[in-house]
Amino acid sequence: MTVLLQISDPHFGTEQAPVVEALAALARQQQPDLLVLSGDITQRARPAQFRAARAFMDRLGGPLLAIPGNHDIPLLNLWARWQHPYARHCAAFGADLEPVFRSADLLAIGVKTTRAYRHENGELSPAQIDRVATLLAGATAAQLRVVVVHQPIAVQRAEDVKNLLRGHADAQRVWARAGADLVMGGHIHLPFVLPLPGLARPLWAVQAGTAVSRRVRAGAPNSVNLLRWQAADRRCDVEQWDFAADAGAFVCAQVTSLQVHRGLYAV
Repeated sequence: MTVLLQISDPHFGTEQAPVVEALAALARQQQPDLLVLSGDITQRARPAQFRAARAFMDRLGGPLLAIPGNHDIPLLNLWARWQHPYARHCAAFGADLEPVFRSADLLAIGVKTTRAYRHENGELSPAQIDRVATLLAGATAAQLRVVVVHQPIAVQRAEDVKNLLRGHADAQRVWARAGADLVMGGHIHLPFVLPLPGLARPLWAVQAGTAVSRRVRAGAPNSVNLLRWQAADRRCDVEQWDFAADAGAFVCAQVTSLQVHRGLYAV
């Protein structure tokens, strides 16, 4: 079994120490095969915030796939925003802004959905959509195929429609046909698992809440996702782990079992 831990929107600079320690304990307990950090790593893209985030991820150990979010681009320093928007992210997490992780049972593809000219909204270019499709086409049947973005590819609530990725409809269509199983995101601090209808094969949006920040959404505590992939029976269990203040720990709040298919449907 392969285990993936998705940590999104920690917003270092607004982190809560008890939640940080509880998340470190969860990672020690679960020993994930891959850590996915799906953007908004910092609150204001300050060097000290990136250093704190990197130090925390180093505590967790193991392979890491990290992509930037809109908060990881300087906001008030306009020169840095336009000339070197990702310099601080790269200093902390490496120069590859669209990293790829491969193992026998997992293919995870990072996509940079932020743009220096956009304050919050994300965007997918046709070239990015095609790049991901090409990588997906090379996956094996045993690999869970995961695409990682920051802004959501699908939403549940009308008030979140404004946060949808530009190009999300084309991406859903192309990536489903190319073999994607899940698209993981964050940004809206609201966890859910959502099947995407009308596609050539089953595809799910897996959204994470804010991992450790005090910037929680009403009704949605700090949370992370654990994915357990059993390649032999093609089942992926998506576990939502919420921080329980009374216990001082993350607890499993919900499990969604997904049966992963291979091959195309007629649509």
